[in-house]
Amino acid sequence: MLTVYLGERARAASWFDNLKSGYVRWAHERGHTPKGRALLARGAAAPLSSWTAFRASQLAICDLPRMIEVDVPWWNRQAALAVDRFLAEREAPRVFEFGSGASTVWLARRAAHVVSAEPFQEWADALAPRLEPYGDTRLVVRPVRAGGGPFAESIAEVGGQYDLIVVDGRERVACLHRALPHLAPGGMILFDDSARPRYRAGIREALTRSGLRETRHFGPAFAKPYPDHTSIIR
Repeated sequence: MLTVYLGERARAASWFDNLKSGYVRWAHERGHTPKGRALLARGAAAPLSSWTAFRASQLAICDLPRMIEVDVPWWNRQAALAVDRFLAEREAPRVFEFGSGASTVWLARRAAHVVSAEPFQEWADALAPRLEPYGDTRLVVRPVRAGGGPFAESIAEVGGQYDLIVVDGRERVACLHRALPHLAPGGMILFDDSARPRYRAGIREALTRSGLRETRHFGPAFAKPYPDHTSIIR
């Protein structure tokens, strides 16, 4: 399931890819041991802010069912905690997400309305049954083109204003720019992997256009064995 999605994004093997693949294998094997299963169970029962949930998430890397079980998004930990607090404070929050996954279920558990745009039908078909227990949740499958195409335009197609917009899929700069008119007053944009050089100029341009401000979080990330960047734009 998740490996299908990751396979679409695969690049030529490198030392980092090999290291990550080895860690993923270790984490999956560890999760099937008695100690691993016990940690996953404790993580699922623990609050998001606990280090128990964080440690459990490390056994859930690239494993959709485990990430849903532990109830974590695949973001920087501090950014995820900021979003968790934000959604808890909003009345019936509305969310639009570019790039679906375990985070879609995580958001559906915390928001009144979630729309998630996804470029791959096979991945959407795998994820859809896991969203059925939640109320107003919708997957929109649209192809990606250079500059974003129908995928980036999906937020305008669906329309409306959103308290939270998550940019975590393909063509992220295009998605960010299309998202700006749809951000509700006082709303928040989460932009994952925001330190990647190919995103920085587009983020700066969006901030200049909109007058919004960026807070960059760097540090431990859920379901990743290394620190990572996620930005909150408000």
